Amino acid sequence: MILIFTHKEDYTADFLIEKLNRKKIRYYRLNCEDIFSKSYSINPTSDNPLSIDGHSKFDSVWFRRFKLPLLEKVESKERLFLLQDFETLFSNIFEVLSPKVWISKPDKIYRAENKLLQLTEAINLGFHVPETLITNNHQELQNFFNDQDKNVIIKPIRQGRVEMVDGFKNIFTNIIHADTIESIHDFDLTPCIFQKHILKQYELRITVVNDKVFTVKINSQSNQNTSVDWRKGKSLLIPITLPAEIEFKCIELVKKLGLSFGAIDMIYDIDGRYIFLEINPNGQWAWIELETGLPISDAIISLLFTNGDD
Repeated sequence: MILIFTHKEDYTADFLIEKLNRKKIRYYRLNCEDIFSKSYSINPTSDNPLSIDGHSKFDSVWFRRFKLPLLEKVESKERLFLLQDFETLFSNIFEVLSPKVWISKPDKIYRAENKLLQLTEAINLGFHVPETLITNNHQELQNFFNDQDKNVIIKPIRQGRVEMVDGFKNIFTNIIHADTIESIHDFDLTPCIFQKHILKQYELRITVVNDKVFTVKINSQSNQNTSVDWRKGKSLLIPITLPAEIEFKCIELVKKLGLSFGAIDMIYDIDGRYIFLEINPNGQWAWIELETGLPISDAIISLLFTNGDD
């Protein structure tokens, strides 16, 4: 049986589960925010240490998303304490599980979200990467800006999705203009990533599932809104095949980070070079499959079901 960790609003999980249902493959979906209402027990001395809602034998685990319970009826001080306990409970669950397949183990995902680690591993594999700086030193940033011919972008050091009172806001990659640098001492430099702005022919989204690679060319330069960050609008996606050397490096990067899945963003620059930007160790992919027909879900199911007994 496949165990799926996710939450109620995970459209990508819905997408894959619909296929599991059609294929009559057994799975158990745990919406993590519902853990308080589930019957569970953990016995680390057992061959099947986790039992939840009567299910205890899990051949593979897909860690998609994670969300703690709301506990709205609990006082705020008690809620904080209980939420920390639930977070610890899940970390214990993740450690006692020993399926034949993980996509991917949470501690590996959290480690792989470190963008400097990603860049370091990419460099070690021989990828081209942009000149990069993280600093709170105003003069060092000014020097970096000048060294890159005043052509620098800024992007979040972590994720770019911020929860606001009225919903979520995305922080995109943006160009830093000279007038901002001229008045840089008026700003506090909070943690973020500065990089040389790479002039593009197009961008690439490369989805790696174990040893399978699915690549789409993103025509981001056809629209001014998407020229710096393709996520700012809709761009045409075209399935392409990467050179064998680049595919191999993508697979190796995912393995080096201890993952079974990765969504890699790259640039094909005006000089014909493949430039690594970052990897999302648990990125979205259903939108790519829906638009292009690339069988990403089949590859995930195949990996999860390799050792299935149904």
